[in-house]
Amino acid sequence: MLFDVLNESLVKTRYGADSLEEVVEELLRLLDATGKILDLDQARRDLRENQQHLAAGMQHGIAIPHAKTAAVQELVAAVVVTEKPIDCQSVDGSPSQIFIMTLSPHDMTGPHIRFLSEIGRLLKHRKVRRDLLKTKDSRELLTVLRGA
Repeated sequence: MLFDVLNESLVKTRYGADSLEEVVEELLRLLDATGKILDLDQARRDLRENQQHLAAGMQHGIAIPHAKTAAVQELVAAVVVTEKPIDCQSVDGSPSQIFIMTLSPHDMTGPHIRFLSEIGRLLKHRKVRRDLLKTKDSRELLTVLRGA
């Protein structure tokens, strides 16, 4: 499922950001460029609301800002790897460098949960996380994800 929604235009590595807000805006920009976000402001509001209830930072340097929103008609996702770690108030207290955003329609619970589960299974491997942090471009980032 991950590779059904990701391509080189939706992944970015070595992104210079100083805050979660900057990363979220870049992820939204990548997704908006696909034309699949119907209402960018609505997507932004739904992400913020979800982050108030559930921190984006997970563990092992991974953050997954996500939301169910009327701003999309299908599940969309983007990945950004930052140059330096960013505090996301993660579950384990560690800063994040690997950011995966997903947005899906309110009535699409199954695919949303399957996508998050697939990401979790993929990134639980330390080698995959380390290899992602070393990537130099979008093509290499996708190769690492596909090879995991």
